[in-house]
Formats: sequence, structure tokens, C-alpha cells
Amino acid sequence: MGTLPKHFVNFTKDYPDLAKAHEAFGKECHAAGPLNEKTRALVKLGIAIGSRQEGAVHAQARKAAEIGIRPEELRHAACLAMPTIGFPAAMAALSWIDDIVQRKKRAARKK
Repeated sequence: MGTLPKHFVNFTKDYPDLAKAHEAFGKECHAAGPLNEKTRALVKLGIAIGSRQEGAVHAQARKAAEIGIRPEELRHAACLAMPTIGFPAAMAALSWIDDIVQRKKRAARKK
């Protein structure tokens, strides 16, 4: 798994029961329907982009990349948002996705 944000790691240490409940709830949501893993990851990325939350876009892009979704596919999700949320918001989402893509490239070079 990629590097998790420090505040999330601290949350899981400070509130382990809440963190476990949150994780269990997320797993139940994923299991509740017929969408495959890749589709679920892209839907969640789209929701994060639409809600314009940088941390959520980072998290969903990181998780999507971890299951093999390519950078071009991540970026396409942001491009699809342009007609709905506007060009500036989509550009912000692209920059947040690129944060993760670049971080992954740097990590790969260190190996």
C-alpha cells in the first residue's frame, strides 16, 4: 500500500474502534452490488472529484493505482468531470491525480 497521510495514521491509532468500523462499513458498501473492483474504484474517484475534496481524490487515486488502474484512466476520470463541474475544478482534480502518479513514479525509482 502507498504511504498513508499522517493524520489518517494518527486517527487509526487514536480511534482504533472507529477506524475498524469505518473500514468494515466500506467493505460492506463494496460488496453490496455487482460492480467489479475497477469500476468501483473509478466511481469512487469520480465521486471524490465531484465533491472537490483534494484528500479524497488523493486517496481514491492512490487506491485505484494500487489495483492497477493506469494513470491515463485516472486522468480520464478528471476529464469526464469537465462538462459537469467545470474546467477549473477538473484541472484541480487532474493536479491532485498527478500528485499521486508522480509519487508512485518516485517510489518506483527508489526500488
